[in-house]
Amino acid sequence: MALVPYVENSIPALSKLQNSSAQFRFANHDLRLAQDWKNLGVAAVVWDAAVVMCMYLELGKVELHGKLAIELGAGTGLVGIATFLILPGAEVTITDREPALDFLSANVKANLPTDCQRSVVVSELTWGKGLERYPPSRFDLVLGADIVYLEDTFVPLLQTLEHLCSDTTVVLLACKIRYERDRNFLSMLKLRFKVEEVYYEKQRDIHVYKACKLPRRRDL
Repeated sequence: MALVPYVENSIPALSKLQNSSAQFRFANHDLRLAQDWKNLGVAAVVWDAAVVMCMYLELGKVELHGKLAIELGAGTGLVGIATFLILPGAEVTITDREPALDFLSANVKANLPTDCQRSVVVSELTWGKGLERYPPSRFDLVLGADIVYLEDTFVPLLQTLEHLCSDTTVVLLACKIRYERDRNFLSMLKLRFKVEEVYYEKQRDIHVYKACKLPRRRDL
């Protein structure tokens, strides 16, 4: 997620984002995620899309035993942490931009036993940059919760997805469709990936999309 400065906001619906922590229960584990809206902005609070992504994973529709997953724009790390707990045997890489890494790492350490942390790696990833540090087509599952909202990031995000994904990689994106530009991103994604909506949480108005790389076109 991009780092956006804190702005005091009295809207009740946003007040929970200003709490110092947020608590959840997934995979029979109680999770307590630190939040830091004041200093790190949107990258350091739990958004509804992350919660819905975890809810979807708990439905058991994703099988990933012993495979590799990566979360993009992880923020607090809720999705990556829950992915490891929900999908036993998975190895998970949790990524965000460099300014958020210390905060993200602290949440991982606070919510996973020490002996499990070897299978969960926190790593810097700015979309579209330094992708050579991540072997191409390596991951089985790519996750992103509420990462589609800044139009300037759409092209580097697509570049990153193409780099990380093989023909068998599953991409899961949880999003709230707020603006026409969000739909534009989905249209861009459909040029390179087969995209389908697999879940909708009406109360929070969050969509979960599944995407898989389209076969490369070959000139006849």
